[in-house]
Amino acid sequence: MMEEGRKAADSIVETVHIVRPNHLNNSGRLFGGILMQWIDEVGALAAKRHCRKSVTTVSVDNLHFIKGAYPKDDIVIKGKLTHVGNTSMEVKVDTYVEDENGERTLINRAYLTEVALGHDDRPVRVPRLLLETEEERQEWVKAEKRRELRKIQKAGGF
Repeated sequence: MMEEGRKAADSIVETVHIVRPNHLNNSGRLFGGILMQWIDEVGALAAKRHCRKSVTTVSVDNLHFIKGAYPKDDIVIKGKLTHVGNTSMEVKVDTYVEDENGERTLINRAYLTEVALGHDDRPVRVPRLLLETEEERQEWVKAEKRRELRKIQKAGGF
């Protein structure tokens, strides 16, 4: 039997990476494809924590590169659920460069849609999301707007 709901805070995943030479593009900055892989992993792990099932990424929205990252930078990637539907979950994933004092500078933000899968690889229902803070409630409202935009884009063939 499925639990009634799970807290958004319980879905938080945070990973840390050091930008190494094999992570760089030709301009000497963190290659966007590497960062996208790390973001996808964090998004999937946050969704998996919420539903406790296998998940698959179905879309990435608003992947926004704000600043670059450079060799030896410490990269912190933090994911947290913002919305759930019947079988889908939206995860906000923020990426930061963290300096030696622990101060974080946002360099990327992305929203991923993940779908929970059963043993037969078909979508299954997910627990509802329990919102505890005003920030979580505001994220939910914004997620509803993004969800509507995704529906419009899908209907338009985008």
